[in-house]
Amino acid sequence: MWLADRTPLQRRLLAFGAGLVSALGFAPIEAWPLTIVGLAALLLLLGPVHRMRTALATGWWFGLGHFLLGQYWIAHAFQFQANMPPWLGWVAVLLLSMLMAIYPAAASGLSWRIGRGRLVWQVAALAPAWMLTEWLRGYVFGGFPWNPLGVTWLPLIGVAQMAAVVGALGLSGLMIAAGGALALALSHQQKLAGRIVGGLAAAGIAGTVLMGDPAPLTNTRLHIVQANIGQDEKWRPDVEERNLRQYEALSRAAIAKFGPGLVLWPEAAVPAILDEEPELQTRLGRIVGPGGLLLTGAPKAIRDRAGDAIAARNSLFVVAPTGHWIDRYDKAELVPFGEYLPMRTILTAIGISRLAPGDLDFWPGPGARTLHLPGFPPVGPLICYEVVFSGHAADRLDRPAWLLNASNDAWFSDGGAWMHLAQARLRAIEEGLPVARATPTGVSAIIDPRGRILATLGRDRQGVLTTMLPAPLAATPFGRAGEGLPVGLAVLITGLVVIIARR
Repeated sequence: MWLADRTPLQRRLLAFGAGLVSALGFAPIEAWPLTIVGLAALLLLLGPVHRMRTALATGWWFGLGHFLLGQYWIAHAFQFQANMPPWLGWVAVLLLSMLMAIYPAAASGLSWRIGRGRLVWQVAALAPAWMLTEWLRGYVFGGFPWNPLGVTWLPLIGVAQMAAVVGALGLSGLMIAAGGALALALSHQQKLAGRIVGGLAAAGIAGTVLMGDPAPLTNTRLHIVQANIGQDEKWRPDVEERNLRQYEALSRAAIAKFGPGLVLWPEAAVPAILDEEPELQTRLGRIVGPGGLLLTGAPKAIRDRAGDAIAARNSLFVVAPTGHWIDRYDKAELVPFGEYLPMRTILTAIGISRLAPGDLDFWPGPGARTLHLPGFPPVGPLICYEVVFSGHAADRLDRPAWLLNASNDAWFSDGGAWMHLAQARLRAIEEGLPVARATPTGVSAIIDPRGRILATLGRDRQGVLTTMLPAPLAATPFGRAGEGLPVGLAVLITGLVVIIARR
């Protein structure tokens, strides 16, 4: 094949370009056929490789392009940090992409080691290898599982239903298989390619049949409030009262028009230490009135014995009409450099600071838990990017009836916000639970337990999304077993491929 005659530089550039092309399948572009093309190119580039070092380099350059395009939105967050120049955001994107590219490199090296130039076995090995390295990406270096490859299946919602069994990791393996089918077809192995395509088509048909009619609606009314308050205004003390009045006015208008229900505000919609301000709690309780509850994000201070604040928690409070908060969830998955500063002493000395305002680091909460709301279905809260962690969305011992993703997508660029929404859709399918998203600047949404978007408030819009909460499905296989199911499957497939390939 002509790829065998390429120079090392040409091969790296081709791998980098293939990675860029593969990332075009992510939201908001969602060009999933190009993801298949990019993956096919990676497999074809690995075919004529003769050394492990070259296979690892090929996968790394692919990963660099793949993550650069999928994580460009991070640079947008640096526009709101006065202590660091905006250009530093692009340096952060590059460095993070270089780090994340280690995972495709490892998957490529493992598949090459098993396949040894035999394309069919490299395809069979790359799918589980990618699943395993993507799983590790959710834990190593603090965990950053943003944009799993499987999210590119969402435009083909029937295939995406397989996430209810094998999760996002399994969907990633299926996307590798699709890329492998194209690579096999281009290598004159059309019969085998056709079998893979047939299997994917069968999965899509089965998923489409499984979806059936839209999920029935419950009698729980949701008022999802989007005040369109940007990150540049969110923490300014001089406009704090104005921002709160916007949330109040929007909430009262929706309740007056449609009736009481659950009023959902975004992450840190209330910048004050809510549990230490009883007058503010009373004010918020009056908004919802009898028969309602307010769920809002607000920070909580952690104080020492002398009463001095030593840290904070990013929390979601449940405020009753009586004017008291009755329950609280603390965010568990914190954003490094956003909510806490690793190696604070060293980085502060060289002028690196946190993106979020304030000098105190946030401390993590204990993890997923279900809040039991009086008069309403129990909810599993997820604050901001916690929703991208597959297998950690719901308490398996106390399953909620729905998930609430209270987020601050004002940090993100337009593309990043739509990517965030796509990953929330995957959590809905995996857990068989509806998801409500409340963000300050969009995209706020209600998602049914099959991952279908029922209603949205788009970017940079002000309003209230009033809707009835969809009913949950029965617990899915993935919802019961969690990540153990796809990870175990990947290990099993890898072992079988090794045994068969050697024979």
